[in-house]
Amino acid sequence: MTTVAAYAAPAAKAPLERTTIERREVREHDVLIDIKFAGICHSDIHQVREGWGEAIFPMVPGHEIAGVVSAVGPGVTKFAVGDRVGVGCMVDSCRECENCKAGREQYCTGGNVMTYNGIGKDGEPTYGGYSEKVVVDENFVLGIPEGISLDEAAPLLCAGITTYSPLKRWNAGPGKKVAVIGLGGLGHMAVKLAHALGAEVTVLSQSLRKKDDGLKLGADHYYATSDPATFEELAGTFDLIVSTVFAPLDFAAYLGLLKTEGTLANVGAPEEPVSLNLFALLGGGKALTGSMIGGIAETQEMLDFCAEHGIGAEIELIAASEVNEAYERVLASDVRYRFVIDTATI
Repeated sequence: MTTVAAYAAPAAKAPLERTTIERREVREHDVLIDIKFAGICHSDIHQVREGWGEAIFPMVPGHEIAGVVSAVGPGVTKFAVGDRVGVGCMVDSCRECENCKAGREQYCTGGNVMTYNGIGKDGEPTYGGYSEKVVVDENFVLGIPEGISLDEAAPLLCAGITTYSPLKRWNAGPGKKVAVIGLGGLGHMAVKLAHALGAEVTVLSQSLRKKDDGLKLGADHYYATSDPATFEELAGTFDLIVSTVFAPLDFAAYLGLLKTEGTLANVGAPEEPVSLNLFALLGGGKALTGSMIGGIAETQEMLDFCAEHGIGAEIELIAASEVNEAYERVLASDVRYRFVIDTATI
């Protein structure tokens, strides 16, 4: 075991504080990563505050991890010391179910192992990226191409793949009209990626406060959802809408913006159930669906795509001591557009 410094929440809703944790010794197929940067995801806040249910404490959040390999196990073939690598939302899966064999480890029916707030196959709790080092099986480590700086790459491991996956699955590309609900940590990546894929991109935000940013990021149009005229003007417009917000929506209103047989893909996860009048789906043969991160192969594909197109996250780099303040700012939508912890400050 190796002792490393980390920032952890000792209990639900408690502020994060500096502490130490134990990392396992490097096993045959393990990679030891010196973490350089760790993104702050809204889901970190949900889990620290038990918004999604009972959690495991102490909790070291962080599933947007970018770093450099410092040691490898004797059986490792995919990575070498010095490689630039990333770790996303999961660090293992059953590897045997239909989904795992199809490269959809995020939907593992045997139960995947989350990067933090999870229990590994050894029965030990998992600790995330707000720490100096992490040990991960090579099959759940991603290569970060040279075309992306490590600090801007970190959020791609969750925010990037969470938005890339539905855009690819529902064929965002030339000739397609795509709307993104919300311009936050997820939404800004959805805009960048949809634009790079060749789609015509519209941002649907509560206000026009971030309009200039949205257009710079690659949006073609920007509308305020607080204006009822928006829903009249855009009725029947979009092939695909990606909702990135955590607040419950009036889904019927947004479904009205889809073309016949269009799709509204939800990647935000509200803490409370939402209601839906099914006639909003039936009238135009529309689909309301969900999507959760992506498999390992698709995540690597996303990273390679981002490097090819010069895409990184828009970040605000912070010291680890600022993490509690950063949480409050995320909740207040006061970040452009992803906080990233410089782990040298832990």
